[in-house]
Amino acid sequence: MKAVVQRVTRASVTVEGEQISAIGRGICVLLGISLEDTQKELDHMVRKILNLRVFEDESGKHWSKSVMDKQFEVLCVSQFTLQCVLKGNKPDFHLAMPTEQAESFYNSFLEQLRKTYRPELIKDGKFGAYMQVHIQNDGPVTIELESPAPGTAASDPKQCRLRWAPWGLRNLQEAALIGSYSTLPFRNLASQQ
Repeated sequence: MKAVVQRVTRASVTVEGEQISAIGRGICVLLGISLEDTQKELDHMVRKILNLRVFEDESGKHWSKSVMDKQFEVLCVSQFTLQCVLKGNKPDFHLAMPTEQAESFYNSFLEQLRKTYRPELIKDGKFGAYMQVHIQNDGPVTIELESPAPGTAASDPKQCRLRWAPWGLRNLQEAALIGSYSTLPFRNLASQQ
């Protein structure tokens, strides 16, 4: 499952010239469901979306509060195109869950959001419809989320990714600052020296 989460000052969905959903401050979530997604991926994504700290706190400290902390709104839009794989220049969507299954799965996703948060603050588009999604991005802040691949453990939140430089570096802090081509997980730079 993939999601593109945007912090917004407002967002709305229009279908056939009629606005069907709108929010004020909050987040707009574009959600792409894959063939392999299960309840486990759904639960993971709901937790990540609702707890993503993209808002400032009362003292102005950035990246401190989630949409739930601030009691802001959430607008969700199903977007199978997030599961795109390019074949040359042509988009291919064979990794997206088929429409019949995806609609039920998406409705379960919305239901889980509403159970976890305040149902009146969760809005959505119209599944399968041709929509115009109007997003007034605040920042801009756009975060891409992807659930762990089925069969793998969720990553340790205390780990980060270290970009490894093949030419060699004096220490891990230098490697972390420079970055490069492939990635290796690491926990605590200071403890590894």
